[in-house]
Amino acid sequence: MSITWTDHVTGRRGYLVIDRLVRGVSSGGLRMRAGCTLEEVTGLARGMTMKEALHYDPQARYIPLGGAKGGIDCDPQDPEAYGVLVRYLRAMRPHIENFWTTGEDLGLSQDIVDRAAAEAGLVSSIQAVYPLLDDEGAARQRLADAFAVDVDGIGLDELAGGYGVAEAALAALDRAGVPYAGSRVSVQGLGTMGGATARFLAQAGLRIIAVADVKGTIANPDGLDIEALLAARDAFGVVDRSALRPGDAELPGEAWLEADAEVLVPAAVSYCVNTVNQRRITARWIVEAANMPVLPEAEELLAARGVTVLPDVVVNSGTNAWWWWTLFGDIDPDADEAFTHIRRSMRSLIGQMLARAEADGSTPRAAAHAIVADRLPEITDRFGWHR
Repeated sequence: MSITWTDHVTGRRGYLVIDRLVRGVSSGGLRMRAGCTLEEVTGLARGMTMKEALHYDPQARYIPLGGAKGGIDCDPQDPEAYGVLVRYLRAMRPHIENFWTTGEDLGLSQDIVDRAAAEAGLVSSIQAVYPLLDDEGAARQRLADAFAVDVDGIGLDELAGGYGVAEAALAALDRAGVPYAGSRVSVQGLGTMGGATARFLAQAGLRIIAVADVKGTIANPDGLDIEALLAARDAFGVVDRSALRPGDAELPGEAWLEADAEVLVPAAVSYCVNTVNQRRITARWIVEAANMPVLPEAEELLAARGVTVLPDVVVNSGTNAWWWWTLFGDIDPDADEAFTHIRRSMRSLIGQMLARAEADGSTPRAAAHAIVADRLPEITDRFGWHR
């Protein structure tokens, strides 16, 4: 199901795509960015179906949902943005109440989504899943407690996704026998996902040599002080350049692509690697922390050059899975338990995907699609499309 909505106040467009339902419910975040299109949201909704199916565990309480996605064509920094968000959620209220569970995505934080949802008259942005819970009150309290967990001054909800991305990258290095020490990383985007990914990779011993935000690329071949840069970010992930050290260079925006690094992590926007700029990439791995950052045609060219793209449907699925593991009661609202569960799941998925790609002579993305194709029939046969 595809819906195109037009805001009667500003004329801005919003979209909702439900790719499929499992037990009558779908899952997928709401993004806000200037230039967001129905085609983009459709691809993201299909990706959410895959992310849900990939984390299917027959022994777990969490049963995967179907995939969906929402999008609003508006700059989140526009003064009109919040009003547009509230009116969008009000228009989508029947779907959110019954079929679509949603939350933060590109351009929106969970606290803003929650505030706007309340103003739009919703109980919660995930209320459609409540009828599937054994004990709704306990489950909601468990998730609220998890969002209140603080790890070194940062909310667990802001770290879960980036931790999963970092573990995906580390799993690929481990499989290739590449030591962490001396391995270099370039990251596009220091928002929630990119910032957490950079932090965890640096803590593992990798050297972050370049990061990019909307102002350009910051680079240092000897390694950046990631903690200092993260502390100097504003709410939109833009680094205050006064925090740079003497050896840190300011370079053009796309310089992160050609950084002399083993690992590239696009963690900001979709469609940023195309058939032209992919020629500048010398990294061995591209780890997709953002949704759909590498165009399919570019991925084919990269694969032909021996560059492995670890696809977003696996790499950045940690946040979504953590939400549901916590809500359904597979894990408690505890940081150590969350990180352990994410690490185990992500490393298992990366291992299965890369082994399948090698066996089939395919790309990791094609292998991920094949794994989903194997799992979806079991999920839908066991649990059905409707409640």
